[in-house]
Amino acid sequence: MVIGLTVLIGGYLYIPQTFLSLDNRLRDFLFLARGPIPTTGQVVIVDLDDASLEEYGQWPWSRDLFAELLQKLANDGAGIVGLDIVFSEADRTSPAKLAKRYHFPDKNLPDFDQVMAKTLAQTPTILGYVFQMSTPTPKADTPNIPAIFIERGFSANTDILQPKGVLLNIPVLQNAAYSSGFFNNVPDESGMVRSVPLVMKYDDVIYPSLALEMIRIATQESKVFVNYSDLGVESIQLGKMLIPTDPGGRLFVNYRGPGHTFHYISAARVLENKVDPKELEGKFVLIGTSAAGLLDLRSMPFDNVYPGVEAHANVIDNILKGDFLTRPSWVISANMLIIAVVFAFSYLIFVRLSAFWAFVAFLTEVVALYFFYFETLFKEGIVFNILFGVFALGMAFVFSLVVAYFFETRQKMMLRGKLSSKVSPAVMEEILKNEANNIMEGDTREVTVFFSDVRNFTNISEAMPNAKTLITFLNDYMEPMTDIIVKAQGTVDKFIGDAIMAYWNAPIDVEDHADKAVTASLQQIKGLAEINEKVRQDPRFEAVVKMADDAGVPPIDIGIGLNTGEAVVGEMGSAGRSDYTVIGDPINLGARLESLCKFYNSKVTISNFTKDLLKQDYIFRFLDLVTVKGKTEPVEVWQVQDFGQAEGRLKEELDKYHQAIALYKDAKFDQALTIFKEVEAWSDKTNQNVYKMYIERCEHYIEEPPEDFNGVFVHKTKG
Repeated sequence: MVIGLTVLIGGYLYIPQTFLSLDNRLRDFLFLARGPIPTTGQVVIVDLDDASLEEYGQWPWSRDLFAELLQKLANDGAGIVGLDIVFSEADRTSPAKLAKRYHFPDKNLPDFDQVMAKTLAQTPTILGYVFQMSTPTPKADTPNIPAIFIERGFSANTDILQPKGVLLNIPVLQNAAYSSGFFNNVPDESGMVRSVPLVMKYDDVIYPSLALEMIRIATQESKVFVNYSDLGVESIQLGKMLIPTDPGGRLFVNYRGPGHTFHYISAARVLENKVDPKELEGKFVLIGTSAAGLLDLRSMPFDNVYPGVEAHANVIDNILKGDFLTRPSWVISANMLIIAVVFAFSYLIFVRLSAFWAFVAFLTEVVALYFFYFETLFKEGIVFNILFGVFALGMAFVFSLVVAYFFETRQKMMLRGKLSSKVSPAVMEEILKNEANNIMEGDTREVTVFFSDVRNFTNISEAMPNAKTLITFLNDYMEPMTDIIVKAQGTVDKFIGDAIMAYWNAPIDVEDHADKAVTASLQQIKGLAEINEKVRQDPRFEAVVKMADDAGVPPIDIGIGLNTGEAVVGEMGSAGRSDYTVIGDPINLGARLESLCKFYNSKVTISNFTKDLLKQDYIFRFLDLVTVKGKTEPVEVWQVQDFGQAEGRLKEELDKYHQAIALYKDAKFDQALTIFKEVEAWSDKTNQNVYKMYIERCEHYIEEPPEDFNGVFVHKTKG
């Protein structure tokens, strides 16, 4: 485990670029899983789209046409207009330029660059320009900065981009505009634009991006603070607005969705006055292009063909909404902690499980990690390293399999070779999971045993047309009954004809096993209604249904006996034919209690040993204090009628009944008889047999008073 942690932490701290790309790809998947989200609605893109180019000619347009576009945007109430375009050359289509080129008389011909410059001076337009990142360019004029950029806590250890040159607008335009900002979208090593620089440093001067400058002008802040930590840039501050960045001053873009998630307006519509001013009023307007021929397309997490101008729209929208994605300085330590915790926790879990359950746990943890990284990214805005968290989980799984092979697999194979011929496959699996407990050697433990039996099954068998139909009938009954037992954590021991034997708390511990056994029993009784309905609808069982109807009973009626006590559990049988089972007096008593169900007209009959362990609420009826055949110690026999507590008429009946039982136990037979007869006369009483039984006993004891009466009834037969 130490080796694995060392490899993971070392790999994370000295992470190769390939791994960074994989980490970014995983984060892209989270964006795709999240899907598009609403924008603020405050950013609009005026698109130099294919329709506009078809209508007004190929790019570049004449500057007078572009000036007209800017003026119409201003007239429609645009708040701030940013140009994702650089005008680095003079307009060659300008009449003044053409006259000069061909030596025509000037005669005050218009200069389209001057026309646009005048428009720039009169409209809220921010020019764009491009920094040259790799190719040095001759020194030229630098962009004008109407704001003061202040570096606080400056650290030389910074990744802030430092371009080698700049491509500006021609001076007449650059000087006419109030401000400008660079619109470089710098892709990472995989070619994706996942973060956008908000600032760059050129000739030791900080310059803002187009998006940041548009926000600054909107907030009317004259000072911009660039805050540093030991690692580099930490944030950019405009008044009270704090924009977190990476050490290079880049903003992790919380993309709103694929291309055209923002509101696009064709430039042709603006020029033709086909735009509702409400679409532009007070908005941040970016002018750019989605036309493939102009090559301003980028790769983003949502889309490999994404208009570059929309990246700036996302940045502005992120800042306006404040739902930033950030990687604070403490994330490095947090990533190492996550790696260590995920690896150690997962390894300790996996190594204790079989390969199958380890894989299930692995998949569960993959889902948990997915939700953790999803929630922290989009709810908390924290950019963690996803890749090494996943690596930690994967390595923990692999390490656990290796350890299991050397320390468990061979031992289990040896056990299987010795024991597979002695037990059933199901028990073999249990032994393999718990071989440390030596369950095959046998043990004494408390179990709750279950016996059920179908009433009048001999008559049912005789009514069946053939053996195949009888087997179908039994299977239709046994399957749902067995499912109930298994779902309640019981173990189905065997089927004896129409009888089922099961038990709880072996071979593994089952908490509240008595409650689970009683719950399963009551669920079986309630489930009989559905089974009987299916029997009635099946023509193969017509004879059985008729026989039951003639007798006034359901086609399938069962009795269940439950008892709890210390029993011997383990592998029993002969060589080659053995099974994991339970034996002992508690098992025999459970079988006796089932056989008494018919005698007491009780569906679910339990002993006081089981009743004393029950924690849930049930409706009980005391049936008798008996000694069963072959035993001398008396046992309290109880009927479980239903879940919950008795209410209304049932509560009144049971209260009177138990009052009479108390009198009966005290040998006050006259008083007990009076109450038994009173309730026996009720038409809505819930157990006819017990009243008749106790009336007969009271009348007998009144006529022949017993000596040393102890309330114990001796059963001389099994049922």
